[in-house]
Amino acid sequence: MKICIYGAGAIGCYIGGRLRASGSHVSLIGRARIGDELRQHGLSLSDYRGQRWHVEPNAIVFATDVSAAQDADLVLVTVKSAATAAAAAELADVLKPNAIVISFQNGLSNTDVLHRALPHHTVLEGMVPFNVVHDGHTFHQGSEGELEVREHAGLYAFLADFKRAGLPLIEHFDMLPIQWAKLLLNLNNSINALANLPLKTELSQLDYRRCLALAQREALTLLRAAKIEPAKLTPIPAHWIPRLLNVPDLLFTRLGAKMLTIDPQARSSMSDDLAAGRMTEVDWINGEVVRLAQQLGREAPVNARLIELIHRAERSEIRPSWKGSELLAELLIAGPGTDRL
Repeated sequence: MKICIYGAGAIGCYIGGRLRASGSHVSLIGRARIGDELRQHGLSLSDYRGQRWHVEPNAIVFATDVSAAQDADLVLVTVKSAATAAAAAELADVLKPNAIVISFQNGLSNTDVLHRALPHHTVLEGMVPFNVVHDGHTFHQGSEGELEVREHAGLYAFLADFKRAGLPLIEHFDMLPIQWAKLLLNLNNSINALANLPLKTELSQLDYRRCLALAQREALTLLRAAKIEPAKLTPIPAHWIPRLLNVPDLLFTRLGAKMLTIDPQARSSMSDDLAAGRMTEVDWINGEVVRLAQQLGREAPVNARLIELIHRAERSEIRPSWKGSELLAELLIAGPGTDRL
């Protein structure tokens, strides 16, 4: 069975590399810059537990053209959300009829975009809980978690590939609670990008955690109104996390130890995008909260303000580095009365 990664960036190269390192038949589609790097150095992979893998250049199948997906049985879409529509249109021209597509992307709407362009294919929601950093010539998994996907009988043929790679697919009947639970955690991406600090350093400081608590509480209030119960992806339920985020630093170091199981240098993908001068995915993360509020006839001022600040940073020639106290004050002004436990 042939697997194709469409969007060989950090996440795509890491998942594809792990699969290839364990012997699966994998092809990668991405930008020429990544292809040149892989042809020269191969695929080096590592994780926060100290494990390492390497795929030699001659064992890597890399292409810049979508035609490389024409014989794929399973396609993992890992492009940024803004590129989903273009990716879907390209795949529609080449995929064979029985190919299965999984969206391993941030946000909630990418699967719908793919399905509209691929109405006769199986398109499944997926979720990658960990972050990957492209550091030098190594793709490094900086935090823990397992791949989640909507269950489907067609996936049975691929389960052994992912298990052998150490990335087992955890199947769920309904992915929406999983996606919202991941998105609640991803609300920190914008805060981390504005802080311009490693994730572990940022989350170790109370003021930044209070910013995240504000954004999460706002989202949780809307989810309750929409009768959506986010899944439990962490040791404590999603609606308890804002309370945990507000405890003093010393206590959080003990109680929130699981949240701090992060490589010391890892940053959010949104922070990496700002550093590279790329457009971020803030409209598909914090933007999902704002859209839910609009559907309910409500507002989401905290998440809306984070979106504004990120877009301002995207346009700026100087990378912002917000202090926790300053960012917290900004969000409290945007959403008065939202700092209640």
